[in-house]
Amino acid sequence: MKRQMTTAAAVCALAFAAGCAASPTPDKALPLQADAGAQTFTPAPVTATGLRADYPTTAEGATQFVADAEAKMLTFGEYAARVQWARATNITFDTMWLESKVNAEATELQVQFANQAAKFNDVAVDPVVRRKLNLLRLGIVLPAPNRPGAAEELSQIATRLDSTYSTGKFDFKGRQITLDEASLILADSRDPNETKALYEGWRTISPVMKNDYARMVEIANEGARELGFSDTGALWRSGYDMPADDFAEETDRLWAQVKPFYENLHCYVRARLNAKYGDAVQPDHGPIRADLLGNMWSQQWGNIYDVVAPTSGGASSYDLTELLKSADYDPVKMVRTGEGFYVSLGLDPLPQTFWERSQIVRPRDREVVCHASAWDLDNADDIRIKMCTNVNGDDFYTVHHELGHNYYQRAYKNQPMLFRNGANDGFHEAIGDFVGLSALTPTYLNQIGLLKTTPGAEEDIPFLLKMALDKIAFLPFGLMVDRWRWGVFSGETTPDQYNAAWTADMLKYQGLVPPGPRPANAFDPGAKYHVPGNTPYTRYFLAHIYQFQFQRAACKQAGWTGPLHRCSVYGNKDVGARFNAMLEMGQSKPWPEALEAFTGETRNDASAVADYFAPLNQWLTVQNRGHDCGWSQARRRSLGRVC
Repeated sequence: MKRQMTTAAAVCALAFAAGCAASPTPDKALPLQADAGAQTFTPAPVTATGLRADYPTTAEGATQFVADAEAKMLTFGEYAARVQWARATNITFDTMWLESKVNAEATELQVQFANQAAKFNDVAVDPVVRRKLNLLRLGIVLPAPNRPGAAEELSQIATRLDSTYSTGKFDFKGRQITLDEASLILADSRDPNETKALYEGWRTISPVMKNDYARMVEIANEGARELGFSDTGALWRSGYDMPADDFAEETDRLWAQVKPFYENLHCYVRARLNAKYGDAVQPDHGPIRADLLGNMWSQQWGNIYDVVAPTSGGASSYDLTELLKSADYDPVKMVRTGEGFYVSLGLDPLPQTFWERSQIVRPRDREVVCHASAWDLDNADDIRIKMCTNVNGDDFYTVHHELGHNYYQRAYKNQPMLFRNGANDGFHEAIGDFVGLSALTPTYLNQIGLLKTTPGAEEDIPFLLKMALDKIAFLPFGLMVDRWRWGVFSGETTPDQYNAAWTADMLKYQGLVPPGPRPANAFDPGAKYHVPGNTPYTRYFLAHIYQFQFQRAACKQAGWTGPLHRCSVYGNKDVGARFNAMLEMGQSKPWPEALEAFTGETRNDASAVADYFAPLNQWLTVQNRGHDCGWSQARRRSLGRVC
């Protein structure tokens, strides 16, 4: 599998629409083409103003305010989603202008919601109303201060950052290449000079973002303080049904549970890279050179499986990409197969409009945002995916992941508007990842006819190693992105320290270093979509814990008694019924209650990760005997220091 753009941003979360688009309308209604072959329609004009400013600070006033806010969100969010979809699938000056305007109005409305919700902090209200008030106060990702022009400036910056990333190209061997092209070359290249050029080349697109990003942080922090938070990072951490400081400690606890396994994997991979490239490129001690790991951000290492494959302990008898190509899969057939998994659990097929309106392949005639995402444009039935799908094992998994968002969106569509979201943002990512765990098993590939026979236990170590190169290797990256942003938002990391702090966090959490000195103007965080795209990232770390809890619980419900990594719940409607019951809850209850509804557990528990990978961890321990595992700054030597 060649991993290009995994951990897709799928529910980009402006708060009042559930999909990857959610903001308000221009002052003047504009005709929009709904989809190919459909009639042109003009949505009713909606403005970002109009909510009363004089709700009485009583239980009745709070109830009326929440009802008015939900009604506004429903109409406003759909128009905003359609504007954002138009820009994401056709990047032009005009669509950028429209989205910038709509996002500014969205931010103003969200700030208005948050400030008015805060007025009821000391009012005794019904528990459901209280939860909705809290969600209104916490739901904004980038809060603008309540002063003229602030929301518009913030929106312009956010749109400019996102579009700069999405249209980025750099010179490689005399021609301009996109991130898609660079990622494919990097996945296959075993020339350290070439991987260095690709790694550094992509990062030439981001220095221009630095000043915009710093200004955006200033504005958002001003808005967060108006809402009663110390900074934007504290606002983000408060959205998990627990105090912000407790949430930070919770993620530290989970990382401590899985860190020893990551260090074991790091040690093994480093030794194999040393065996291939030698001490001059990759020493057998200290950190790993980031560009050698087959992924533009070194967040997943599955692309270098050929380098680190076991020399003993069995070999994999199949390659998923080759299976798909041999079976004449095309992008649409891959999506149909993903749909089939959810239908096999007893869920309804996707609506016809999904197939008419989704972007499944990259258009040839225009610039688009290729980063895979799932959309809910009307908070009801207009669900879609946006991908530039390739026929490979990576996108086969990504399809199952993205459809998880869509099925979650549709499951909670009958909840009140403010509860039409995941139990928390980690849940929204984990739903599809859980299904993806089944989708990658040889058991499932045999069930759908891609594999004629299911390999025996002799292939367990190769299978688990491939999975760990993506799932376990990702965990520290999933943690460090927001750790870096929390430092930026708090002021601990100043603009002149942005890149040095990023590189220091790479070393601290991942045990990685860049392939060479970074330029003085480098802004490497901007080369990762979720930073200029302003998508909180800890959700992905959480999802990598939740998905294994979901897997362990589902397989237990299914009566599976074999190894956890071989369990597929494809076709099990009893599991599907309990699974869908959790999905239908949306955000109506604190996330521990949603977790309990499906798993019977009320606490995050990374022991499920250890259960899944137990045979591999034992094998790695044997392989690492005699090696100096871990990394330290004292032993970095000349491997890629920061200027």
